[in-house]
Amino acid sequence: MFKAVVIEKNDQGYRSSLQELDDSQLPEGDVTVKVSHSTLNYKDGLAITGKGPVVRKFPMVPGIDLVGEVEESSHPDYKVGDLVLLNGWGVGEGHWGGLAQKARVKGDWLVPLPSKFTPAQAMSIGTAGYTAMLCVLALERQGVKPEDGEILVTGAAGGVGSVAISLLSHLGYQVVAATGRPDDADYLKSLGAVDIIERSQLSEPGKPLAKERWAGAVDVVGSHTLANVCASTRYRGVVTACGLAGGMDFPSTVAPFILRGVTLVGIDSVMCPREERLEAWQRLAKDLDITKLEAISQEVALSEAIPMAEKLLKGEVRGRLVVDVNA
Repeated sequence: MFKAVVIEKNDQGYRSSLQELDDSQLPEGDVTVKVSHSTLNYKDGLAITGKGPVVRKFPMVPGIDLVGEVEESSHPDYKVGDLVLLNGWGVGEGHWGGLAQKARVKGDWLVPLPSKFTPAQAMSIGTAGYTAMLCVLALERQGVKPEDGEILVTGAAGGVGSVAISLLSHLGYQVVAATGRPDDADYLKSLGAVDIIERSQLSEPGKPLAKERWAGAVDVVGSHTLANVCASTRYRGVVTACGLAGGMDFPSTVAPFILRGVTLVGIDSVMCPREERLEAWQRLAKDLDITKLEAISQEVALSEAIPMAEKLLKGEVRGRLVVDVNA
């Protein structure tokens, strides 16, 4: 038997609860992982509360991240005792995820846990930090250099934003953080932000083109914020888009792209090819200051995951939420 958060939908409605399950109930897969830690991401919050159409079949164990030890394996790359982690691939949506003490998954979805990180540290990074690294890699591939100018990070106090600021500042970029929580200014500066702007400067409808400022950007908000970021990006600047906390719409014009040559790069962390995942985790091991992880994250027990999901969606959580599934 093992404990898990389970989401159910039936004639009585939609509900999430902590349950005890039997190993025989685990889904198909060629690797069984004894999970040590998972996380709570925005998508998990939507799944647990039912406030977004995330879950595709029921019952579902949420949790788009997990880390742990291989318990059983018929996959050629993994043996019993290996430490592995998983981000995305639809777990927690269409396949049982990481908010449980056990998970059975496809071995092709796993990557080895980098030796630099403990399991808890890996989940302090999680999908959010891995996505932030994908954004940084995209900026680098598009030729954005530290000397080119300021890099904007929106949703800065969240998981993606926190890790992105830490990474970019470590690499020598001048990072400006946009946040709706002015009380987090000291926290953001401790991660490496050189300036803080109020998110309201970006969240209202704006002009097709604004004054040029950003050499690059990491946006997790979407909607008017992303449109305004593009409108104020400098000639040949690069904007990476990886989230929709402000909405799925993109009320922009072609002006930034055809008049300033701005590049908008979409970042998908869910189905990202394994080679790019491995590169991202290798770079995280190299370029992320692990001393910052304690400030970025807080740890909660599996029994706290459901109430914390509500707080996460209300914007009451700073940084990363790591779930100790055995606490």
